[in-house]
Amino acid sequence: QVQLVESGGGPVQAGGSLRLSCAASGSIFNINSMGWYRQGPGKQRELVASLTSGGNTNYADSVKGRFTISRDSAKNTLYLQMNSLKPEDTASYYCKAEQGRWVYWGQGTQVTVSA
Repeated sequence: QVQLVESGGGPVQAGGSLRLSCAASGSIFNINSMGWYRQGPGKQRELVASLTSGGNTNYADSVKGRFTISRDSAKNTLYLQMNSLKPEDTASYYCKAEQGRWVYWGQGTQVTVSA
């Protein structure tokens, strides 16, 4: 079992920045990839950014150049640096970990961007 706990969300004005954190604990060995997803009001959950164990990254077109995914292996923590935030970035942000055939999700953290 892997436990994921997100933090760092909150209200921010358009153009501002936030850094989300996802602390992983439990049986965290052999995690293949981790990522950030978001779900806005009335929308489906969508990929924001992902990072494989080999260091490959993938970003949604809507966040390229504004968001950066990274990790601190010593702290077992995944980050999402979000810059130049827009109102359309408003959503609940979820951390996801894939470990073989197992998939784990955090409880989410809310990001609200005001115009």
